[in-house]
Amino acid sequence: MKKVIFFIDGFNLYHAIKDLRKDEYKWLNLDKLAKSFIKRDEEIIRVYYFTALASWNQSKVKKHKIYIRALETVNVKTIYGQFKRREKICPKCRKKYWTYEEKKTDVNIAIQLFKLSIENKFDKAFIISGDSDLIPSIRAVKESFPGKKIGAIVPIGRSALDLKNNCDFHMKIKEKHLKTCVFPERIRLADSTVITCPETWRNLARDEHV
Repeated sequence: MKKVIFFIDGFNLYHAIKDLRKDEYKWLNLDKLAKSFIKRDEEIIRVYYFTALASWNQSKVKKHKIYIRALETVNVKTIYGQFKRREKICPKCRKKYWTYEEKKTDVNIAIQLFKLSIENKFDKAFIISGDSDLIPSIRAVKESFPGKKIGAIVPIGRSALDLKNNCDFHMKIKEKHLKTCVFPERIRLADSTVITCPETWRNLARDEHV
């Protein structure tokens, strides 16, 4: 069996789903999504989810933490980056304003990709993202470890031509993948604790899963 690892750019995937305007897909089982892309002779060793908490908005943090806990039930490993406050200028009115930008995801993916390549933990890596900032790290790993295959799975609604051109293979997330990989609305843990999908995400969440 070929060893496979998934690297999921959490915010790149999140914004693709947000643009789709179907919040029910935010309650996405990333382990199940990953399994929908592998072949019969491939085995998933680990799924990594790269994200950051929007600390200035506690409502979002609460939902995000619930989601991360749901991912833990299917052994998805979360690696955290962070947001930084940044001043920008509006291109239309030229006024200054403050916003937050997520940082370190591409760096964290690069570090983990290199680390696991050195440790020979995988034969094939799938990167779920459409971010061209990942290209330098993909090129570097391919040059240092030519026997390993690295592919991109591009989120729905994204093209990512440059990223695809720098990978050994590429695939596309379609709505059918999202629809069939939603967590159940309630996830019951071994200690009888129940994790419940945030209310605004519940349209397609399935029945209770034990």
